[in-house]
Amino acid sequence: MSLKTGILIALICIAGAAPAYAQTPPARTANPHGPLTIPCTECHTATSWKPIRAIPEFNHNNTSYKLRGMHTNVACASCHVNPVFKTAPTSCASCHADIHRRQFGTACESCHAEQGWTVSLQYARQHENRFPLTGAHGALQCVACHKGAATGTYVGLSTACASCHLKDYNAAKTMNHVAARLSTNCEGCHAMSRWQGARFDHNTATKFALTGAHAKVQCASCHLNGNFTAIAQDCFSCHSKDYNSTTMPNHAASGYSQNCTGCHTTAQWRGAGFDHSRTRFPLTGAHTTVACTSCHVGGTFTTLNTACASCHMTKFTATKSPNHVAAGFPTDCTTCHTNVAWTPATFNHSATKFPLMGAHVSVACSTCHVNGKFAGLGTACVGCHLPEYTATASPNHTAAGFPQDCTLCHTSVQWKGAVFDHNKTKFMLTGTHTTTACASCHVGNLYAGTPTDCYSCHSKEYNSVTNPNHMSAGFPKTCASCHTTIQWTGATFAHNQFPIYSGKHAGKWSVCADCHTDSSNYTVFSCTNCHTHAKATTDSHHSGIRGYVYNSLNCYSCHPKGTS
Repeated sequence: MSLKTGILIALICIAGAAPAYAQTPPARTANPHGPLTIPCTECHTATSWKPIRAIPEFNHNNTSYKLRGMHTNVACASCHVNPVFKTAPTSCASCHADIHRRQFGTACESCHAEQGWTVSLQYARQHENRFPLTGAHGALQCVACHKGAATGTYVGLSTACASCHLKDYNAAKTMNHVAARLSTNCEGCHAMSRWQGARFDHNTATKFALTGAHAKVQCASCHLNGNFTAIAQDCFSCHSKDYNSTTMPNHAASGYSQNCTGCHTTAQWRGAGFDHSRTRFPLTGAHTTVACTSCHVGGTFTTLNTACASCHMTKFTATKSPNHVAAGFPTDCTTCHTNVAWTPATFNHSATKFPLMGAHVSVACSTCHVNGKFAGLGTACVGCHLPEYTATASPNHTAAGFPQDCTLCHTSVQWKGAVFDHNKTKFMLTGTHTTTACASCHVGNLYAGTPTDCYSCHSKEYNSVTNPNHMSAGFPKTCASCHTTIQWTGATFAHNQFPIYSGKHAGKWSVCADCHTDSSNYTVFSCTNCHTHAKATTDSHHSGIRGYVYNSLNCYSCHPKGTS
C-alpha cells in the first residue's frame, strides 16, 4: 500500500470516529503558489505544511527551465523568492549581477557555463569574434588585454597590434622601428606564437620580391643608414658601380641600358646573357653562333644598322657568278640568301613580275639572263623566242603576220603543239568549222586580214547551186540566211515576208517551183497556179477597182499575205 493510500484511509477512519457534535470542518488554507497542476504531496507531507519534504518528488527538468551543473545544488528559495513559482525569471542576469557594466548584454552563457562561473581556458580559446585568439594570445589572461578585469573594457576594444604592442615597437633597437618608419602593422614581421624572431616577407609585403642572390643579401646592403622607406627599386641604384666598371663590353661607352635585367639575372652578376630576340634584329640561323664583336665592331652596340649589306657588302661585291654589282642586284641579301648559310643562294622568281612556270622552271638562268643581265630584262615572250617565231614555216609566223604574243597559241609547258583559240577572234568557229583545216580558209598562209563573210570561202558553192540557182535568182550572199555551220546542204529559207509554213498555205505546196515558176528568178511567182479562177470571172468581181490587173503580182498587192 502506498503512502498516499495510507494517509487517505487514516483520514477516513478519523472522520468516522469523530463525535456527533463535530459538525463544522476546519478552515482551508489558501494556495500561495498560484495555479499548479502537480499534487501538493510532491513537496508537502500530511504531518505538517512546513517544512517541505527533504527530498521532494518534483522533477524540475519537466519544466521549461532544466537544472544543470551548479544549478542542481542551489536552494529553491534562491531563485523562487516569490512563492508563485511561474513568476521566477529564467535569464542569468535576473540572479547574477552584471559586473561587466552591460558591455556583453544579458547572455552570460556567451562566456560562462553552468558547470562553473569562472571562465576557463577552453572558453578563452573560443574567442571567436573579430579577434580570434591564436598562438601566444590563447594563453593570456583576459586582464592582459581587458585591463581592470571585470570592470575592464570588453567591447569596442581595438584589434590593432599597436594598441597593445606600441611599447615594444618604440623600444626595438636591433632595427629602430621609429627611425626606419616601419609600419605599426606588427603581423607583417612578427608571428602570433612569439614576439621575438621576427621575419619580414619581402616578396609579399613589398613591390620588390627577393629572388636569387638577393635573398641572401644583408638588409643593410640595400637599406643604407636604416632607410627602409622611399628606397629605389631599379637595378642601377645598387649596381651603378658594377655598370661603370665593366669594360668587356664597356657599358657606359656603348650606351647600354641601365636596366640590368636585360642581360643579368638575380642568380649571379657574372655570366650575363643578352636576349637578342628582344631587339629589332632577332638572331636566327648562323647568326646565333657569330661572335658579338663580328657585328658590333669597335664596341658599338646601339644605333647599329640591321641591313644585310652593312655586314655582307664584301661578299656582295666579290661575287662573280653572277656578278652582283654588274647585274644591278639589290643589296637586300634576303632576296636570295638565308641566315642558315651564305651558299647556296636560291632566287624566288615568283616574287618578280615574271613567275617561272612549266619548262621555264628548269631553264638555266643564263639562257634568259644573257651576259649577266638581271635588272631591266623584258618579260615579253619574243624577247627569248624570236628565233623560234621567225624560223617557224608551218605556218609561217612572219609572212602570216602573227602577233608576237606567243601565249595566244603556245604554253610554258612546251613550244611545240601550239593550239590557237579561234573563239578569241572576231570569227568564232562553230559546227564543221571547228574540224576544218586552217589552210582551207587561210589560203596562201594568210592569217591576218582574212575576211569573215561566208561568200569569201563559199563562193564556189553559191555559184554552182542550180536548185535553186542562187546567181540567177539573185539570192543574197549572206549564206547564213539559209545555211548553218553544221552542214551546207539542207538549207532552210525563212519565208517570213509570205509565211508558207503556217496558216492555210502549210502543206499545200511541195517544192518551191509550185509558186516560183522561174527557177532563174525567184522574184517571179504565180498565185493563179493554185488559185485558179477564170479571168472573166475575176474581172467581173473586180469591176471598178482601181489598178486591177489580172496577174499574180497585182493579186499579191491586195490579198492578205499572212495565213490566207
